[in-house]
Amino acid sequence: MDLDAAMRRALAIGREGVESGQAPFGAVVLCQGREIAAAHNSVRRDTDPTAHAEVNALRVAARAMGTTDLGGCILVSTCEPCPMCLAAAVWAGIEAVVFGASIGDAEAAGFSQIRLAATTVAHAAPRPIRVEGGRLRDACLALFEEWKHRR
Repeated sequence: MDLDAAMRRALAIGREGVESGQAPFGAVVLCQGREIAAAHNSVRRDTDPTAHAEVNALRVAARAMGTTDLGGCILVSTCEPCPMCLAAAVWAGIEAVVFGASIGDAEAAGFSQIRLAATTVAHAAPRPIRVEGGRLRDACLALFEEWKHRR
């Protein structure tokens, strides 16, 4: 699965979240080009402020692989990970994070964000992690619009 296909999958998962009353965020974990996990935000459903799409996907991936070491895997997210999510990716050993919409885009859509770029967190990390933004950004922004219209 290439990164665009993974982002389209994250978008589909995020849309499922929106349809179930959650925020419009989806994430996928790829290992050796294969989808290992996919999850959407479930903060409201789980009454868990840490249940962001990225953290949920990392949890599913770790269970699926039977390890907390997700070295060599890639996290694909519809939105730039917040500092908590980026830190979780670092602790999991994720090799790269690819996202669509930015923190600023999420803020413009009405989400309260910590204004700390994923690249800033990545540069402070004790292990290297590559961060790439803007992949299928327009489609990710459209997911925010879908969420706004459902509210």
